[in-house]
Amino acid sequence: MSKVSNKRWNLLSFMYPRLDRWVSTFSIVAFDSSTKDLGVAVHSRYFSVGSVVPWAEAGVGAIATQSFVNVSYGPRGLQLLREGLTVNEVVERLTSQDEGRDYRQLGVVDSKGCVAVFTGKGCLKWAGGRVGENYAALGNILAGEEVVYSMGERFELAKDDLAGKLVAALEGGEEAGGDIRGKQSASLLVVRKEGGRGGYGDRNIDLRVEDHPNPIGELKRLLNLSRVYGLIDEGEDKITTGDLKQALFTIKRAISLNPNIDDAHIDLAIIYLKLKRREEAVKAFKEALRINPKMKRLIKQLPDAGLMERDEGLFAELQIT
Repeated sequence: MSKVSNKRWNLLSFMYPRLDRWVSTFSIVAFDSSTKDLGVAVHSRYFSVGSVVPWAEAGVGAIATQSFVNVSYGPRGLQLLREGLTVNEVVERLTSQDEGRDYRQLGVVDSKGCVAVFTGKGCLKWAGGRVGENYAALGNILAGEEVVYSMGERFELAKDDLAGKLVAALEGGEEAGGDIRGKQSASLLVVRKEGGRGGYGDRNIDLRVEDHPNPIGELKRLLNLSRVYGLIDEGEDKITTGDLKQALFTIKRAISLNPNIDDAHIDLAIIYLKLKRREEAVKAFKEALRINPKMKRLIKQLPDAGLMERDEGLFAELQIT
């Protein structure tokens, strides 16, 4: 349990103005009723905000803990949700047992879309939140209440999946003035049952921008890249199951979104070889090598992995020795 007195906080903030734990930020916790995804997005003028603020578990809930941050609110809050407490009961349980609650800020959403927000009276202004259907936006040391209202509006209007809506909310918050101290880091966490890589775990999207002049823009770029690699993974799964038609469609879609990923062109070449379209396979291999000449060593090992038949003529054409 955290025990932070007013006297201790005043001393800490005076002695260590850049080493305190005052995570001034704006964040959003949300639930997607159609996919059952849960997520948190956060931005701050604070290094590595994604390492402390966002917490989520598929089928349970999502939590943002910030201001003079009590990181234990994350795992403890999720445990309380697992035990069946309502979001309001979770907020009450966490804050009532915390002597530093006046400096805390907390947002909670459960697996049914119920939401709650807590802002301690000691949080630096502007501080507060906005609650909407299946989401809660909150922040402290902001340009004004318009920041959280803009976040909510952008979230509601966005025509996208949960990850895209969460990033749109951050963009709305920043456009409305954001953190009065500026920009530094951002994070996006979306959980889904069996939504992790290969179906393991629940972290469907877990992206962090630790220190960047445009953290939300960089987070958006990483989200787009994550989607491309998700398509590549999907295409490779289709290759292994022999669904070459769907694999070809999926890999081509990935390349259309980002043509500069060598792995996608390697996969495309493998599919073409399996479809007996050798000329197109050679072209795809050459494009992969144009992007990354080091892929020659990988291509040479593909026959040993059973992904293509050994073809010395093809290797010669690709100048692979």
